[in-house]
Amino acid sequence: MSATEPAPDVPQLAFAQGTIELRGAPEDAAPPRMTWDQRSRCWRAPAHAYADVKRSLDGACSDGAAAFAELPHGVRVEREPRAFQTEALAAWHSAQGRGVVVLPTGAGKSHVGVLAIDAVRHSTLVVAPTLDLVHQWYELLRLAFAAPVGVVGGGDYVVEPITVTTYDSAYLHMDHLGDRFGLVIFDECHHLPSGSYALAAQGALAPWRLGLTATPERADGREVLLGELIGDVVYRRDIVEMTGEYLAEYEVQRVHVELSAAEREQYDRARATYRGFVSDYRIRMSARDGWQRFVMLSSQSRAGRAAMLAYQEQRRLAFAAPSKIDVLGGLLHRHRDDRALVFTEDNKTAYEISRRFLIPVISHQTKVTERAEILQGLGDGTFNAVATSKVLNEGVDIPAANVAIIVSGSGSVREHVQRLGRVLRKLGGKRAVLYELVAADTSEAFTSERRRDHVAYR
Repeated sequence: MSATEPAPDVPQLAFAQGTIELRGAPEDAAPPRMTWDQRSRCWRAPAHAYADVKRSLDGACSDGAAAFAELPHGVRVEREPRAFQTEALAAWHSAQGRGVVVLPTGAGKSHVGVLAIDAVRHSTLVVAPTLDLVHQWYELLRLAFAAPVGVVGGGDYVVEPITVTTYDSAYLHMDHLGDRFGLVIFDECHHLPSGSYALAAQGALAPWRLGLTATPERADGREVLLGELIGDVVYRRDIVEMTGEYLAEYEVQRVHVELSAAEREQYDRARATYRGFVSDYRIRMSARDGWQRFVMLSSQSRAGRAAMLAYQEQRRLAFAAPSKIDVLGGLLHRHRDDRALVFTEDNKTAYEISRRFLIPVISHQTKVTERAEILQGLGDGTFNAVATSKVLNEGVDIPAANVAIIVSGSGSVREHVQRLGRVLRKLGGKRAVLYELVAADTSEAFTSERRRDHVAYR
């Protein structure tokens, strides 16, 4: 509105590139959560404040911000929800349709999302971290609802009343899509607090928000932002509560692998070189900037470069020593009639395992069609095992998989729980087992203790 145009009798609320702006309201009467934008001469707030702003104005404005529409029909295929899914939906409703639902992998989080869409019956955006999950959601929603389902991401840009997108695409397009959806579902919402992804949530005005995850906790502590971006945790059930009735029974076995004499000598020598450098330069590796300082200082001298090589060598021996790979071979033989997922910390080890045991490997380099064929082969018994690094930590549904073998991994609790969750999908009388291979008397023992800090491993 130009300076010569008269102010409207009623303040006007509008959506503008990921924000909401209120024009025609007095400069000296600040609406809650809005700040005065001197350049545009209006009150402004991030789009995600829409519900609070609208509620505070209590009808005292003309709402031109929301462009989302009602869905004319609900689900076309009724599926009786499990008791905990009904409880989760009720808890979300009680929180005014905003909040995070925490359920274990394999428990049916996506069906809670379907129930939420059916309850709200407004245009919905589902945001997922990977294209694989986008495709899974697309198929699920296409079967569940008569409304067209669109996809934004992976080369597609089709926006429909129900649309599925990736976190990356949501960040790129929310400036012009943020007013078109009344409900946003963030799948695997622990990804959301990452810098640019959080902007995607802030740029959507959806008054209804649902986060789904098995593990909201993050190593950086940024999960506290979920309360602002989506809402607080409104419902939570852990693995141990659901084992037997809704998830497969399971056991966890930690296998301590003794290094050979030669491996031990190599490890101790490399460890001493690395630790000596860290001590000489008084680097606290546990500090937030410890790793960055080590990398910087190691590049500045011959001793530093030797320390970096030593660090990499002791890490290689802890993660993938030949002795550990031999133990893996024994486990694969023991479970030759089962369906096993072999997890590693890095692609190099995954490919080495693939070559040695003649099993397929899935990495971030694996094409989508090849990946689908491999997973189908594991499910139908063509393959009895698949090696992978991190790409199967989440977003894959293989009910037949009943054995997980952790050859190496990070200290992340979430990663460890996700890997366990890959084999917990209930199928008949299936009993799952997770093996964690730990190189004895190495730094990996400390890593193992950190990542097992979860009720599922107690």
